Amino acid sequence: MAKKPELDREVVAQNRKARFDYFIEETFEAGLQLTGTEVKSLRGGRSTIAESYVTEDGGEAWLVNANIPLYASGNRYNHEPKRPRKLLLHKAQINKLIGAIQREGRTVVPLQVYFNEQGRAKIEIALAKGKQAHDKRQTIKDRDWQRQRSRLLSHR
Repeated sequence: MAKKPELDREVVAQNRKARFDYFIEETFEAGLQLTGTEVKSLRGGRSTIAESYVTEDGGEAWLVNANIPLYASGNRYNHEPKRPRKLLLHKAQINKLIGAIQREGRTVVPLQVYFNEQGRAKIEIALAKGKQAHDKRQTIKDRDWQRQRSRLLSHR
């Protein structure tokens, strides 16, 4: 298996189920509008984006149902863990996502949250099409075959 190129990012949360449940068509990098305690809690690395999705409201993209737990030292300035968070995208990207959601019935799912080399929180989102049951079975078969093939080649 080929090595992935090393990116200067510190991954905080991944949605590993997204690549199994959806056909990923196109990916985007977006900024997240966060409060101070959310950033500190993200650096702790206990956040989850497994059941979250991206929606449109008023011409803006919002990340819904992402869980960033409370910051332990935040006291009264703490944030709400599952509040909707605004995604920072260019207008053309937002229009492309909105058009795909409304006209083509696509879904926008988050793939991972990370800190880039400047220390800014970013999220990788994907324009995706849902897989059906037979597609998922084929994915499992392909993954098992790849695993078995690598074992056979390593024993030689």
